[in-house]
Amino acid sequence: MIVTHLSLNDFRNYETAEVPLVAGPNLFVGSNGQGKTNLVESLGYLSTLGSHRVSTDHAMIRQGQDSAIVRARLENGERQLLVEVQINRSTANRAQVNRSVIKTRELPRYFSSVLFAPEDLALVRGEPGGRRRFLDELLVLRSPRFAGVMADYDRVLRQRNTLLKSARASGARGTQLGTLDIWDERLVTFGSELIEARTQLVAELLPEVSAAYISVAGEDHSAGLSNQLSIFANGGDGDELAQPTGVERIAVLRADDSGHLSAEQAAMHFRSALDRLRRNELDRGITLVGPHRDDLVLELNGLPARGYASHGESWSFALALKLASATLLRRESSSGDPVLMLDDVFAELDQSRRARLAAAVHDFEQVLITAAVYEDVPAALTGNTVHIARGTIVTDTP
Repeated sequence: MIVTHLSLNDFRNYETAEVPLVAGPNLFVGSNGQGKTNLVESLGYLSTLGSHRVSTDHAMIRQGQDSAIVRARLENGERQLLVEVQINRSTANRAQVNRSVIKTRELPRYFSSVLFAPEDLALVRGEPGGRRRFLDELLVLRSPRFAGVMADYDRVLRQRNTLLKSARASGARGTQLGTLDIWDERLVTFGSELIEARTQLVAELLPEVSAAYISVAGEDHSAGLSNQLSIFANGGDGDELAQPTGVERIAVLRADDSGHLSAEQAAMHFRSALDRLRRNELDRGITLVGPHRDDLVLELNGLPARGYASHGESWSFALALKLASATLLRRESSSGDPVLMLDDVFAELDQSRRARLAAAVHDFEQVLITAAVYEDVPAALTGNTVHIARGTIVTDTP
């Protein structure tokens, strides 16, 4: 699948923008702060319903305006689609496909993209929440129905936390907490399905991440992935992992053993963890176990990448995660490759890594690249160059 045309209205610093795009590489060039990243951010929003830069939609609406519109014309063989979203400041967002209204959460069904940006360094060096979002966004791109599973889990989690806080405040115990058992079972139902999907995804990602790391870095540092699941936490505060033995350790903690935790297995351990930590949860008024407290552990040469990897190694690992994601999506998709977007990547790479990255992405159906300096980008990726200045498309030729 490729984007043949991107239209923006009141998105970020663009009052209006009309950007024709082609198959293969497309390069957006302009000084910092001119609006290059805004273009790829808008397309990223169409496929993930989120921004890689901000946590709220309102920041993407041009100052002084009530809404922003992102519209993309997509092409897959002979099939063409017009996909658009209206981001509203004070009302619910709206989405359309071929001028027919759809639910906004259904947009990822129609458009798939993978975006790598400098912010993704936090996948390696940042907090667990960023790695959970990475996995969940990829799950939704692969199977959009998981957006509903995640929404259901978040809703139940909020309700359960509210009940725990109320119980802590009132000192409720014993039979007064019968309602908590109902929320426990709902939490287990949705959470176990999410745990199963994440562990399976990590097992499938591992070989692709290892290959992508070598292709970018030019050397094998034994990139590894492991699941850290809070349902195996010790009884203290819900943060210390117990060490499962036998098949459980293989299935849960070590993705490189091609392990997989079924929803039934996850549910059994989830219920046990909730029972084990009930007193601590009541004391703290918060849910201590579940997918919202899990982590994806990244390793290089058997050591945690967070804290041990150099800047260059961290950059290569983060890029490998995104390239591996794109590889998984293209393998499974019936609508062609995801659109691969590289935001300000080449400035951070030396000449040899620039060449290796160009070789790694050259066969994707469409690649969108941003750069402040034209010469930073290998010539093989500069075929269609769009120059940008102050939120304006200046020219479509290099």
